[in-house]
Order: sequence, then C-alpha cells, then structure tokens
Amino acid sequence: MKSVNVVIGAGSIGQAIVRRVSAGKHVLLADIRQENAEAAAKTLSDAGFEVTTTIVDVTSRSSVHALVGLAATLGHVSGVIHAAGVSPSQAPPHVILRVDLYGTALVLEEFGNVIAAGGAGVVIASQSGHRLPPLSAEQNALLATTPVEELLQLPMLQPDQIKDALHAYQISKRGNSLRVMAEAVRWGKRGARVNTISPGIIITPLANDELKGPRGDGYRRMIQISAAGRAGTPDEVGTVGALLMGPDGAFITGSDFLMDGGVTAAYWYGDLAPK
Repeated sequence: MKSVNVVIGAGSIGQAIVRRVSAGKHVLLADIRQENAEAAAKTLSDAGFEVTTTIVDVTSRSSVHALVGLAATLGHVSGVIHAAGVSPSQAPPHVILRVDLYGTALVLEEFGNVIAAGGAGVVIASQSGHRLPPLSAEQNALLATTPVEELLQLPMLQPDQIKDALHAYQISKRGNSLRVMAEAVRWGKRGARVNTISPGIIITPLANDELKGPRGDGYRRMIQISAAGRAGTPDEVGTVGALLMGPDGAFITGSDFLMDGGVTAAYWYGDLAPK
C-alpha cells in the first residue's frame, strides 16, 4: 500500500506543505467546501501528484472519523497536515472555539489512532497564541488534556470569560500548541511525531480577509514595524512544514515553531507593545 498524506483545509498553506512532502505518496485533500478541495486537487494533479478529494467538517466527530476511514483505504497514513480554521473576522467566538480549538483536538485524537510508525503531523496554529498572557499551569493542563468532548464545557471557555472573537482565536491557538504537546506523547507510542507551526501574517485568502476587515490597520502596522518588514508567503511555511515532517526533523516533536517576521518580539519588547 502507498503512504498517504492527509491535508485538512485545502488552502494555500496546506498546499505549500503537502507539495514539499508528497512525492510518490497519495494525497487526500479534505475541506469543508468540495469546490476548494477540487481546485487544489487540480493544481496538485497538474503537478504530478496522485490526489483524492473529500468533504470534512472538523466540528463533527462522525465526519472526521469518516475521513480517517477513507484515508486508511488509500494506504498507510504517514502524514497529517491540519490547516483548517477560521479567523476573528470570519466568525463569532463560539464558532472559532468549535472549529479552531475543538476541531483541532478532534483531528489529533482521531488521526493519532491510525498514524503510521515514522509518520508525522503538522498543525497550523498562529502567532496570536503567543500574544495571549501566560495561563496558569492548571489552565495549560486543561487545554492540553481535557477529553475532546468535554473541552468546550471548560469554565474558562464560557461566554462570560471569552467575550470577543480575537480572544477566542488567541486561546484556541494557544490551546492548539498545548494540545499538540500532549498528543505528541500519545503519537510517540506509535512511533510518530506531531508539531505546530504558528505563522504570522501570511498572504492567504484568510489573511486578506483580516487585512480588509476591522483589524486591517493593526495588521498593516504589525507588518510595517516587524523586523522583517513584510508579510510571509505560504511557501515559507511550507519550508518549515517540510522540515518538521521529513527526516531532518526526526528529533522534533511536541514543539511549536513561531514564524512571524518578528511581530511577536515587537509586541512584547518593541514598538507594538501595549501602552
């Protein structure tokens, strides 16, 4: 059987990573919208990749479980790239928590049951998770280890605690990196690895929504003041993803890689620091 790389969220970042790590492998592209998956599949197929597409809703256990089952019929699941999510300008707090936090925990659990020995996963988190003030050790443990179906019932995630979409996004992305650290222990028992990448402003349709949205001025200021002085590209995230999923990253698991051109550094210690 062939090795299979599963991409959840058929956007620019998922495509950039999977192109780097899928020569000779079967690619399973899953997205909430079939047309997104089909468009990405055409691009990959035209470049010589063997591709299957399907629909997945990461907020539904039955949907994610069906995706796992389909992947297993195509071959050994050796790679998982989880790049699905919604941003603060795209959804209200409860939807962000359900898609970005619960959905990621669900994907990690379901694919952690089938990932092949020698396999690897990458979850796309965000620089936003690094701008949340430190949580307590207890809060960290709750986000990392609470059973998936109980996660959204945590008191710290209720509407009286999470009052806006940005806060929901930040805590979801912090939760992603914590969850991956905990899941790396379980995946390791199968001989597999999993890490997060926390990109900054990468030019994708999601980032363009943010740049055109109510936080657009803030985003442009982040870019201007950052050490890099520019936004990033999906291909740059693809380079880090390829390291983490390939043999050169064989000693890396349970880690989070912040790549934001220096925005977080400027937020905590530079001109972006809250006054």
